[in-house]
Amino acid sequence: MAQEAYAQQPDLAEVERWEAELDQLVERIGPYFARPETRRRALTYLQGLLSPVERKNGWQLAEASGHTTPYGVQHLLGRAVWDVEAVRDELRAYVVEHLGNPDGVLVVDETGFLKKGAKSVGVKRQYSGTAGRIENCQIGVFLTYASGQGHAFLDRELYLPEEWAEDAERRAAAGVPEAVQFQTKPQIARRMLARALDAGVPAGWVTADSIYGGAYHVRALLEERELRYVVGVASNQAVWAGWEQLRIDALLGDLAEEDWTRLSCGDGAKGPRFYDWAAVRLNCPVADWERWALGRRSISDPEEYAYALVFVPTGTTLDDVVRVAGRRWTIERAFEEAKGEVGLDEYEVRSWTGWYRHITLALLAHAFLAAIRARTGASLKRGFASVPTGSLTAFKRGRRLPG
Repeated sequence: MAQEAYAQQPDLAEVERWEAELDQLVERIGPYFARPETRRRALTYLQGLLSPVERKNGWQLAEASGHTTPYGVQHLLGRAVWDVEAVRDELRAYVVEHLGNPDGVLVVDETGFLKKGAKSVGVKRQYSGTAGRIENCQIGVFLTYASGQGHAFLDRELYLPEEWAEDAERRAAAGVPEAVQFQTKPQIARRMLARALDAGVPAGWVTADSIYGGAYHVRALLEERELRYVVGVASNQAVWAGWEQLRIDALLGDLAEEDWTRLSCGDGAKGPRFYDWAAVRLNCPVADWERWALGRRSISDPEEYAYALVFVPTGTTLDDVVRVAGRRWTIERAFEEAKGEVGLDEYEVRSWTGWYRHITLALLAHAFLAAIRARTGASLKRGFASVPTGSLTAFKRGRRLPG
Protein backbone atom coordinates (compact mmCIF):
# COMPACT_ATOMS: atom_id res chain seq x y z
CA MET A 1 0.00 0.00 0.00
CA ALA A 2 2.73 2.45 1.01
CA GLN A 3 4.80 1.71 -2.10
CA GLU A 4 1.79 2.33 -4.31
CA ALA A 5 1.08 5.56 -2.44
CA TYR A 6 4.57 6.89 -3.03
CA ALA A 7 4.05 6.67 -6.78
CA GLN A 8 1.17 9.16 -6.55
CA GLN A 9 2.26 12.77 -6.29
CA PRO A 10 -0.26 15.40 -5.17
CA ASP A 11 -1.20 18.54 -7.07
CA LEU A 12 -0.88 22.01 -5.56
CA ALA A 13 -4.53 22.23 -4.53
CA GLU A 14 -4.28 18.96 -2.64
CA VAL A 15 -1.09 20.09 -0.90
CA GLU A 16 -2.81 23.30 0.20
CA ARG A 17 -5.68 21.23 1.56
CA TRP A 18 -3.26 19.06 3.53
CA GLU A 19 -1.54 22.13 4.93
CA ALA A 20 -4.92 23.40 6.09
CA GLU A 21 -5.57 20.04 7.76
CA LEU A 22 -2.21 20.26 9.50
CA ASP A 23 -3.21 23.72 10.77
CA GLN A 24 -6.38 22.15 12.16
CA LEU A 25 -4.39 19.41 13.85
CA VAL A 26 -2.16 21.99 15.55
CA GLU A 27 -5.25 23.99 16.56
CA ARG A 28 -6.54 20.79 18.14
CA ILE A 29 -3.45 20.41 20.33
CA GLY A 30 -3.18 24.18 20.85
CA PRO A 31 -4.77 24.28 24.32
CA TYR A 32 -1.85 22.27 25.70
CA PHE A 33 0.69 25.00 24.88
CA ALA A 34 1.02 27.85 27.36
CA ARG A 35 1.84 30.55 24.80
CA PRO A 36 0.69 31.17 21.20
CA GLU A 37 4.26 31.48 19.94
CA THR A 38 5.02 28.00 21.31
CA ARG A 39 1.99 26.67 19.45
CA ARG A 40 3.21 28.32 16.25
CA ARG A 41 6.63 26.79 16.82
CA ALA A 42 5.01 23.37 17.12
CA LEU A 43 3.34 23.91 13.74
CA THR A 44 6.62 24.79 12.07
CA TYR A 45 8.29 21.83 13.76
CA LEU A 46 5.65 19.47 12.36
CA GLN A 47 5.99 21.10 8.94
CA GLY A 48 9.72 20.49 9.15
CA LEU A 49 9.25 16.85 10.10
CA LEU A 50 6.93 16.45 7.10
CA SER A 51 9.22 18.36 4.74
CA PRO A 52 11.77 16.81 2.34
CA VAL A 53 14.77 18.01 4.35
CA GLU A 54 17.41 15.32 4.26
CA ARG A 55 17.99 15.11 8.00
CA LYS A 56 15.47 16.26 10.60
CA ASN A 57 17.86 17.64 13.23
CA GLY A 58 17.72 21.04 14.95
CA TRP A 59 19.69 22.89 12.29
CA GLN A 60 17.77 21.43 9.37
CA LEU A 61 14.37 21.94 10.97
CA ALA A 62 15.24 25.53 11.80
CA GLU A 63 16.20 26.08 8.19
CA ALA A 64 12.99 24.40 7.02
CA SER A 65 10.97 26.93 9.01
CA GLY A 66 13.03 29.88 7.77
CA HIS A 67 14.81 30.66 11.06
CA THR A 68 18.42 31.71 11.30
CA THR A 69 19.32 29.57 14.31
CA PRO A 70 18.12 26.33 15.89
CA TYR A 71 17.53 28.04 19.23
CA GLY A 72 13.74 28.16 18.79
CA VAL A 73 13.64 24.43 18.08
CA GLN A 74 15.75 23.77 21.15
CA HIS A 75 13.44 25.94 23.26
CA LEU A 76 10.35 24.06 22.02
CA LEU A 77 11.87 20.70 22.95
CA GLY A 78 13.48 21.78 26.18
CA ARG A 79 12.23 24.83 28.07
CA ALA A 80 8.89 25.89 26.59
CA VAL A 81 5.82 25.17 28.68
CA TRP A 82 3.49 22.57 27.16
CA ASP A 83 1.85 19.30 28.16
CA VAL A 84 3.39 16.47 26.16
CA GLU A 85 1.19 13.81 27.79
CA ALA A 86 -1.97 15.66 26.79
CA VAL A 87 -0.64 15.87 23.23
CA ARG A 88 -0.02 12.11 23.40
CA ASP A 89 -3.67 11.64 24.35
CA GLU A 90 -4.74 13.76 21.35
CA LEU A 91 -2.48 11.66 19.13
CA ARG A 92 -4.29 8.53 20.30
CA ALA A 93 -7.73 10.10 19.74
CA TYR A 94 -6.69 11.33 16.29
CA VAL A 95 -5.52 7.86 15.24
CA VAL A 96 -8.76 6.29 16.46
CA GLU A 97 -10.85 8.84 14.55
CA HIS A 98 -9.07 8.09 11.28
CA LEU A 99 -8.14 4.40 11.59
CA GLY A 100 -10.42 3.06 14.32
CA ASN A 101 -12.15 -0.28 13.82
CA PRO A 102 -13.69 -2.69 16.37
CA ASP A 103 -11.38 -5.40 14.99
CA GLY A 104 -8.26 -3.23 15.23
CA VAL A 105 -4.98 -4.74 16.46
CA LEU A 106 -2.79 -3.25 19.19
CA VAL A 107 0.87 -4.06 18.53
CA VAL A 108 3.69 -3.70 21.08
CA ASP A 109 7.38 -3.57 20.19
CA GLU A 110 10.55 -1.62 20.83
CA THR A 111 13.18 0.11 18.75
CA GLY A 112 16.69 1.33 19.42
CA PHE A 113 18.17 4.80 18.92
CA LEU A 114 21.93 4.66 18.47
CA LYS A 115 23.78 7.32 20.48
CA LYS A 116 27.32 8.38 21.24
CA GLY A 117 28.56 9.11 24.73
CA ALA A 118 26.88 8.50 28.07
CA LYS A 119 24.78 11.64 28.68
CA SER A 120 21.65 11.01 26.60
CA VAL A 121 18.93 9.89 28.99
CA GLY A 122 18.69 6.11 29.30
CA VAL A 123 21.64 5.41 27.04
CA LYS A 124 23.81 2.36 27.68
CA ARG A 125 25.34 -0.57 25.85
CA GLN A 126 22.36 -2.86 25.33
CA TYR A 127 20.85 -5.04 22.66
CA SER A 128 19.18 -3.13 19.86
CA GLY A 129 16.96 -5.04 17.48
CA THR A 130 17.39 -2.14 15.07
CA ALA A 131 21.12 -2.80 14.86
CA GLY A 132 20.83 -6.54 15.52
CA ARG A 133 23.57 -6.42 18.14
CA ILE A 134 24.65 -4.78 21.41
CA GLU A 135 25.18 -1.06 20.83
CA ASN A 136 25.35 2.18 22.78
CA CYS A 137 21.72 3.21 22.46
CA GLN A 138 18.43 4.27 23.96
CA ILE A 139 15.43 1.93 23.78
CA GLY A 140 11.89 3.14 23.27
CA VAL A 141 8.85 0.92 23.82
CA PHE A 142 5.96 1.71 21.46
CA LEU A 143 2.31 0.83 21.00
CA THR A 144 0.80 0.97 17.53
CA TYR A 145 -2.67 0.48 16.11
CA ALA A 146 -3.36 -1.45 12.91
CA SER A 147 -6.66 -1.77 11.07
CA GLY A 148 -7.87 -2.13 7.51
CA GLN A 149 -7.49 1.65 7.17
CA GLY A 150 -3.77 1.70 8.00
CA HIS A 151 -1.41 1.78 10.97
CA ALA A 152 -0.03 4.47 13.28
CA PHE A 153 1.42 4.93 16.76
CA LEU A 154 -0.67 5.44 19.88
CA ASP A 155 1.91 5.65 22.66
CA ARG A 156 5.59 5.67 23.55
CA GLU A 157 7.76 5.31 26.62
CA LEU A 158 11.52 5.52 27.11
CA TYR A 159 13.06 2.47 28.78
CA LEU A 160 15.19 3.70 31.70
CA PRO A 161 17.79 1.04 32.60
CA GLU A 162 18.13 0.15 36.27
CA GLU A 163 21.56 1.74 36.58
CA TRP A 164 20.08 5.01 35.34
CA ALA A 165 17.05 4.76 37.62
CA GLU A 166 19.34 4.36 40.65
CA ASP A 167 21.84 7.11 39.75
CA ALA A 168 20.60 10.38 41.26
CA GLU A 169 23.30 12.48 39.60
CA ARG A 170 22.61 11.21 36.09
CA ARG A 171 18.86 11.48 36.63
CA ALA A 172 19.17 15.10 37.71
CA ALA A 173 21.43 15.99 34.79
CA ALA A 174 18.97 14.47 32.30
CA GLY A 175 15.87 15.85 34.02
CA VAL A 176 14.29 12.49 34.85
CA PRO A 177 11.20 13.20 37.00
CA GLU A 178 11.39 11.98 40.60
CA ALA A 179 8.26 9.87 40.16
CA VAL A 180 9.87 7.78 37.42
CA GLN A 181 11.14 4.46 38.74
CA PHE A 182 12.73 1.48 37.03
CA GLN A 183 10.28 -0.64 35.07
CA THR A 184 10.96 -3.62 32.85
CA LYS A 185 9.93 -3.39 29.22
CA PRO A 186 6.92 -5.70 29.76
CA GLN A 187 5.82 -3.53 32.69
CA ILE A 188 6.00 -0.48 30.42
CA ALA A 189 4.02 -2.31 27.74
CA ARG A 190 1.33 -3.33 30.24
CA ARG A 191 0.97 0.29 31.33
CA MET A 192 0.58 1.50 27.75
CA LEU A 193 -1.94 -1.22 26.91
CA ALA A 194 -4.00 -0.39 29.99
CA ARG A 195 -3.89 3.30 29.10
CA ALA A 196 -5.18 2.62 25.58
CA LEU A 197 -7.93 0.28 26.76
CA ASP A 198 -9.01 2.65 29.53
CA ALA A 199 -9.30 5.39 26.90
CA GLY A 200 -11.71 3.24 24.90
CA VAL A 201 -9.48 2.46 21.92
CA PRO A 202 -11.52 0.05 19.76
CA ALA A 203 -9.40 -3.09 19.58
CA GLY A 204 -10.19 -6.74 18.99
CA TRP A 205 -6.69 -8.15 19.29
CA VAL A 206 -3.22 -7.62 20.76
CA THR A 207 0.01 -8.99 19.34
CA ALA A 208 3.62 -8.67 20.46
CA ASP A 209 6.94 -10.46 20.30
CA SER A 210 8.39 -12.79 22.91
CA ILE A 211 9.84 -10.06 25.17
CA TYR A 212 6.28 -9.03 25.97
CA GLY A 213 4.34 -12.21 25.25
CA GLY A 214 6.45 -14.14 27.71
CA ALA A 215 5.39 -11.86 30.58
CA TYR A 216 2.46 -13.38 32.45
CA HIS A 217 1.25 -10.05 33.83
CA VAL A 218 0.84 -8.70 30.28
CA ARG A 219 -1.26 -11.71 29.24
CA ALA A 220 -3.22 -11.55 32.51
CA LEU A 221 -4.26 -7.96 31.80
CA LEU A 222 -5.61 -8.96 28.39
CA GLU A 223 -7.43 -11.99 29.76
CA GLU A 224 -9.03 -9.87 32.49
CA ARG A 225 -10.31 -7.55 29.74
CA GLU A 226 -11.33 -10.56 27.60
CA LEU A 227 -9.23 -9.23 24.74
CA ARG A 228 -7.96 -11.69 22.15
CA TYR A 229 -4.20 -12.01 21.79
CA VAL A 230 -1.50 -13.73 19.73
CA VAL A 231 1.82 -13.09 21.45
CA GLY A 232 5.24 -14.55 20.76
CA VAL A 233 7.06 -16.61 23.40
CA ALA A 234 10.44 -18.31 23.68
CA SER A 235 10.88 -21.98 22.85
CA ASN A 236 11.23 -22.84 26.55
CA GLN A 237 7.91 -21.25 27.54
CA ALA A 238 6.12 -23.50 30.04
CA VAL A 239 2.50 -24.39 29.23
CA TRP A 240 -0.16 -26.60 30.83
CA ALA A 241 -1.92 -29.18 28.67
CA GLY A 242 -4.16 -31.41 30.75
CA TRP A 243 -2.26 -32.52 33.84
CA GLU A 244 1.17 -31.92 32.33
CA GLN A 245 3.41 -28.88 32.27
CA LEU A 246 5.62 -28.92 29.17
CA ARG A 247 7.89 -26.67 27.18
CA ILE A 248 6.01 -25.28 24.23
CA ASP A 249 8.58 -26.57 21.74
CA ALA A 250 8.25 -30.11 23.17
CA LEU A 251 4.46 -29.99 23.02
CA LEU A 252 4.36 -28.85 19.41
CA GLY A 253 7.35 -30.97 18.46
CA ASP A 254 5.33 -34.14 19.11
CA LEU A 255 2.73 -33.31 16.47
CA ALA A 256 2.37 -35.40 13.33
CA GLU A 257 2.98 -33.87 9.92
CA GLU A 258 -0.74 -33.86 9.14
CA ASP A 259 -1.32 -31.58 12.14
CA TRP A 260 0.45 -28.75 10.34
CA THR A 261 -1.41 -26.48 7.92
CA ARG A 262 0.16 -24.20 5.31
CA LEU A 263 -1.31 -20.69 5.53
CA SER A 264 -0.34 -17.14 4.59
CA CYS A 265 -0.15 -14.60 7.42
CA GLY A 266 -0.39 -11.69 5.00
CA ASP A 267 1.53 -10.08 2.18
CA GLY A 268 5.17 -9.12 2.49
CA ALA A 269 7.54 -7.34 0.14
CA LYS A 270 7.67 -10.44 -2.09
CA GLY A 271 4.01 -11.44 -1.90
CA PRO A 272 2.11 -13.74 0.50
CA ARG A 273 4.12 -14.98 3.49
CA PHE A 274 3.41 -18.69 3.75
CA TYR A 275 4.38 -20.82 6.75
CA ASP A 276 3.27 -24.13 8.22
CA TRP A 277 1.12 -23.62 11.34
CA ALA A 278 -0.13 -25.88 14.14
CA ALA A 279 -2.06 -25.27 17.34
CA VAL A 280 -2.73 -27.24 20.52
CA ARG A 281 -5.40 -26.24 23.03
CA LEU A 282 -4.17 -25.56 26.55
CA ASN A 283 -5.91 -25.36 29.92
CA CYS A 284 -8.02 -22.21 30.20
CA PRO A 285 -9.95 -21.01 33.29
CA VAL A 286 -12.14 -18.50 31.40
CA ALA A 287 -15.55 -19.83 30.33
CA ASP A 288 -16.17 -19.79 26.56
CA TRP A 289 -12.54 -18.86 25.87
CA GLU A 290 -9.54 -20.94 24.84
CA ARG A 291 -5.79 -20.76 25.24
CA TRP A 292 -3.64 -22.23 22.49
CA ALA A 293 0.01 -23.04 21.94
CA LEU A 294 0.76 -21.91 18.38
CA GLY A 295 3.70 -23.04 16.26
CA ARG A 296 5.02 -21.50 13.05
CA ARG A 297 7.47 -23.46 10.87
CA SER A 298 9.49 -22.08 8.00
CA ILE A 299 8.89 -23.71 4.63
CA SER A 300 12.39 -23.05 3.32
CA ASP A 301 14.03 -24.21 6.57
CA PRO A 302 11.86 -26.80 8.37
CA GLU A 303 14.16 -26.62 11.41
CA GLU A 304 13.23 -22.97 11.99
CA TYR A 305 10.30 -22.55 14.38
CA ALA A 306 8.60 -19.67 16.17
CA TYR A 307 6.10 -20.00 19.01
CA ALA A 308 3.17 -18.02 20.37
CA LEU A 309 0.44 -18.15 22.99
CA VAL A 310 -3.13 -17.45 21.94
CA PHE A 311 -6.25 -16.40 23.84
CA VAL A 312 -9.46 -16.45 21.81
CA PRO A 313 -13.20 -17.11 22.16
CA THR A 314 -14.28 -20.69 21.58
CA GLY A 315 -14.90 -21.28 17.89
CA THR A 316 -12.10 -19.06 16.60
CA THR A 317 -10.39 -20.56 13.56
CA LEU A 318 -6.69 -21.06 12.91
CA ASP A 319 -7.06 -18.85 9.81
CA ASP A 320 -8.23 -15.95 12.01
CA VAL A 321 -5.32 -16.36 14.42
CA VAL A 322 -2.72 -16.61 11.65
CA ARG A 323 -4.08 -13.48 10.01
CA VAL A 324 -3.61 -11.51 13.23
CA ALA A 325 -0.18 -13.03 13.87
CA GLY A 326 0.91 -11.45 10.60
CA ARG A 327 -0.17 -8.01 11.81
CA ARG A 328 2.76 -7.90 14.23
CA TRP A 329 5.01 -6.90 11.33
CA THR A 330 3.04 -3.70 10.80
CA ILE A 331 4.94 -2.11 13.67
CA GLU A 332 8.24 -2.79 11.90
CA ARG A 333 6.88 -0.99 8.86
CA ALA A 334 5.70 1.85 11.10
CA PHE A 335 9.20 2.22 12.56
CA GLU A 336 10.68 2.32 9.06
CA GLU A 337 8.19 4.97 7.98
CA ALA A 338 8.59 7.10 11.09
CA LYS A 339 12.38 7.02 10.88
CA GLY A 340 12.51 7.46 7.11
CA GLU A 341 9.76 10.04 6.67
CA VAL A 342 9.43 12.13 9.84
CA GLY A 343 12.83 11.85 11.55
CA LEU A 344 11.80 9.75 14.55
CA ASP A 345 15.43 8.83 15.22
CA GLU A 346 17.13 12.07 14.13
CA TYR A 347 16.79 14.07 17.32
CA GLU A 348 19.77 15.64 19.08
CA VAL A 349 18.27 16.13 22.54
CA ARG A 350 19.70 14.48 25.63
CA SER A 351 17.05 15.17 28.27
CA TRP A 352 13.99 13.22 29.35
CA THR A 353 11.72 16.12 28.37
CA GLY A 354 13.40 16.60 25.00
CA TRP A 355 13.09 12.92 24.09
CA TYR A 356 9.38 12.76 24.88
CA ARG A 357 8.62 16.01 23.06
CA HIS A 358 10.44 15.13 19.86
CA ILE A 359 9.15 11.57 19.78
CA THR A 360 5.55 12.65 20.42
CA LEU A 361 5.59 15.29 17.68
CA ALA A 362 7.23 12.83 15.26
CA LEU A 363 4.50 10.27 16.00
CA LEU A 364 1.88 12.96 15.44
CA ALA A 365 3.45 13.77 12.07
CA HIS A 366 3.41 10.06 11.18
CA ALA A 367 -0.25 9.80 12.23
CA PHE A 368 -1.04 12.76 9.98
CA LEU A 369 0.53 10.88 7.07
CA ALA A 370 -1.41 7.73 7.98
CA ALA A 371 -4.68 9.67 8.03
CA ILE A 372 -3.96 11.17 4.59
CA ARG A 373 -3.07 7.75 3.19
CA ALA A 374 -6.19 6.18 4.68
CA ARG A 375 -8.37 8.71 2.90
CA THR A 376 -6.57 9.26 -0.39
CA GLY A 377 -3.82 6.66 -0.81
CA ALA A 378 -1.46 9.55 -1.57
CA SER A 379 1.98 10.43 -0.26
CA LEU A 380 3.32 13.63 1.28
CA LYS A 381 6.95 12.78 0.57
CA ARG A 382 7.31 15.84 -1.68
CA GLY A 383 4.16 17.59 -0.54
CA PHE A 384 5.45 20.51 1.49
CA ALA A 385 7.35 23.63 0.54
CA SER A 386 11.03 23.55 -0.32
CA VAL A 387 13.54 24.53 2.34
CA PRO A 388 14.77 28.13 2.40
CA THR A 389 18.54 28.48 2.34
CA GLY A 390 21.11 31.18 2.89
CA SER A 391 20.68 32.78 6.30
CA LEU A 392 21.32 29.65 8.35
CA THR A 393 24.33 28.72 6.24
CA ALA A 394 25.77 32.18 6.84
CA PHE A 395 25.11 31.93 10.56
CA LYS A 396 26.90 28.60 10.78
CA ARG A 397 29.86 29.77 8.74
CA GLY A 398 30.21 32.90 10.87
CA ARG A 399 30.59 30.70 13.94
CA ARG A 400 32.78 28.12 12.18
CA LEU A 401 30.12 25.44 12.60
CA PRO A 402 29.79 22.53 10.19
CA GLY A 403 27.74 23.33 7.10
